[in-house]
Amino acid sequence: MAGYVIAQIKVNDPEPYKEYVKQNLEIVEKYGGKFLARGGEVEVLEGEPPHPRIIVLEFPSVAAARKWYDSPEYEGAKSIRMASADTNLLIVEGA
Repeated sequence: MAGYVIAQIKVNDPEPYKEYVKQNLEIVEKYGGKFLARGGEVEVLEGEPPHPRIIVLEFPSVAAARKWYDSPEYEGAKSIRMASADTNLLIVEGA
């Protein structure tokens, strides 16, 4: 069953965030993930999103998503993201 990572992001410092995006693309692919949505236009139907940028990643499983998140490769990229953006990050089991 697939695992999905859903991120809601507000970028506060765009220059370092660009480096995060560059690094993370390779790391996501290494762990079998792919981007399904990556910061495109958001249309709010109900309520309000907490942050304007929405990212959806698909991994082969929740375990694979967790391996990406906990990986040594992602640690450096994660620290860049945490310093340059406010983020809500979820892992969701697919149906």
